[in-house]
Amino acid sequence: MKAERFTKILGAEFFTGVPDSALKGLCDHLCESFGTNSAHHLIAANEGNAAAAAAGYYLSTGKIPVVYMQNSGEGNIINPAASLLSPEVYGIPMIFVIGWRGQPGVPDEPQHRFQGKITLALLETMGIDRMVMTKDTTEQELSDMMKRAEPILSQGRQVAIVVESGAITHDRKISYQNSNTLTREDAIRLITEYSGEEPIIATTGKAGRELFELRAKAGTGHHRDLLTVGSMGHCSSIALGIAMNIAQRVWCIDGDGAMIMHMGAMTVIGKTKPQNLVHIVINNCAHESVGGMPTSAESIDLPAAARACGYEQVFTADDESSLRSALSQTAKGNKLTFIEVKAAIGSRAYLGRPTTAPIDNKKEFMDHLQKLNRNTH
Repeated sequence: MKAERFTKILGAEFFTGVPDSALKGLCDHLCESFGTNSAHHLIAANEGNAAAAAAGYYLSTGKIPVVYMQNSGEGNIINPAASLLSPEVYGIPMIFVIGWRGQPGVPDEPQHRFQGKITLALLETMGIDRMVMTKDTTEQELSDMMKRAEPILSQGRQVAIVVESGAITHDRKISYQNSNTLTREDAIRLITEYSGEEPIIATTGKAGRELFELRAKAGTGHHRDLLTVGSMGHCSSIALGIAMNIAQRVWCIDGDGAMIMHMGAMTVIGKTKPQNLVHIVINNCAHESVGGMPTSAESIDLPAAARACGYEQVFTADDESSLRSALSQTAKGNKLTFIEVKAAIGSRAYLGRPTTAPIDNKKEFMDHLQKLNRNTH
């Protein structure tokens, strides 16, 4: 179904959420029609933020909003859904549009499989009525769904439309660009040069995929790296937990969208001040792994935010020379460090995916950390 028809049938005037590849047609249509930060469309930091902003929209207008997300975002809406939106509390109606990654019977990445299995059950547990939209769902069937939803919404409850990949389309291909020239993959390659045998925690998405392929191409193994699958926004906290318990330097490769999703982690890192933690944010101002839609990073001074949180050494790099300089100084020192890498949007064609299972990655990585600790003592 065309995204324009989908939004018209929903009848909403305000959409907010976090972009998802399964909903790319919808996201492209909303960005093209309304921008990313307007009275009609807002890309949020995380899905809980989106639900709260949608609640504010309803409270101020009395109109029903739409919150869109990947099904992994269900975890982020549990708190506002149970303690703010619930008819037992404020009774705030809204429509959730949820991209169904890891749908049973449909091949997908490891981090999506379990989430896919429990997508509908989680909604049921939260008391949210759900409907499934497939590629074959007609406009009339969607209209009928919305008619069935009317009495539910009128009771101050929420409904969810769970959308199979490809069920919502957009005719025009939207290209998202920035003016940066350094590629993310080149930045990661440089990081591996300076990190040596020290552990790297890579955020979910293309950063982890590129790190995996760089190691495979070099034939150096994957034991140094933990590839954070799923858990968007949490790789810096994983790195903190590791840095607090080993003597070696720990390198965290984060993304701007992931960092912003749970930005509060930086305040804890800054207060804890592990001298052996290097937090690198590859900032292309985009949710690239799910289509390239913008993040709010374009309006944030990330180095200033890091300093305010308590990071002791802060750098910005936008080309190979400046990144080498930052990495060199970091590798020689012993301070809590933040490096912003301004990167281009895009990846090389045919970028692969990790060929090892997460459980095997965990074992290799833990063995490596234990070896490092034995060598230290």
